[in-house]
Amino acid sequence: SASLPMQASKLVELPYSSDDDDDDGLLARGMDFPAAEQDPRAWSPVPPKPGIFSQCVRYLAFFWNLLFLLLGLLALAVGVWGLLAKGSLQGERLAPLGSDPMLLFVLVGLGASTISLAGCLGTLRSNPCLLRFFVGAVLAFAGMEVLGGLLLLAVRRQLRDALQDALLLCLLRYHDEPDLRFLVDEVQRSLQCCGLGSYRDWEVNLYFNCSAPGVQACSVPASCCLDPRQNGSLVNSQCGFGALRLGDVAASTVVHLGGCVARLSAWLRGQAGGIAAAAALLVLVEAASVLMALKVLGDIVPIRAWD
Repeated sequence: SASLPMQASKLVELPYSSDDDDDDGLLARGMDFPAAEQDPRAWSPVPPKPGIFSQCVRYLAFFWNLLFLLLGLLALAVGVWGLLAKGSLQGERLAPLGSDPMLLFVLVGLGASTISLAGCLGTLRSNPCLLRFFVGAVLAFAGMEVLGGLLLLAVRRQLRDALQDALLLCLLRYHDEPDLRFLVDEVQRSLQCCGLGSYRDWEVNLYFNCSAPGVQACSVPASCCLDPRQNGSLVNSQCGFGALRLGDVAASTVVHLGGCVARLSAWLRGQAGGIAAAAALLVLVEAASVLMALKVLGDIVPIRAWD
């Protein structure tokens, strides 16, 4: 009848399977079992939870970087406040901005806050990219420190001349830069010195030169005086007036005759141990930051690989 061809066509359309196919499928699936037994984590639907030590390291890394982030923001705020207070960011003052000491605070604060922020966010959000950036930035900074230290050791003989040139620039711009004036006064007052080699080096300053028309002609700053307060409670800013007109014997009763280069060099040699300890502490801080970031990164990357 007509129904027989239709049934036959349906039989032809049925999927064909054989025992050989079943055997092959079981064999193929059976070949995967050893791999699963070798690495059971590959079939784990949920990544393992980090241990207590890993969690403690993560929290410590976060608060560690948060501390340095706050310190960096503080240095950045001090630098910006100093530039704004002196008007260094105005259009006509942008040219001497590169020699402004407050710019160092801005650069250090900006760099430290940026790197610390990457460490905080990378630890908090478990972001491998930010953690890798943090580790690379800290290692690059440590490399620059090592290169800077080696450079200082290589040119330590020329360091005295560079220091003398820097102090000479401070003498020339004593009245122009409030930061330099504060630095020079602190150095002269603390080391009890005056000028570079002697107190007469202040003649290079346009205001203290004996040919200057102002009242400060033939004078030295008050920080050169033996007793700036002159037995009073307030500093006498005119205690050094006319000191350059006096002879060395008469001037020795009013101001310090010795220069600051020799005393500053001796002070730096005496502080070599403290400087080395500070450098070692900085290296330890950087090493701790890198190790904690690598630990957090090591806990994150395998988990992301199992997802």
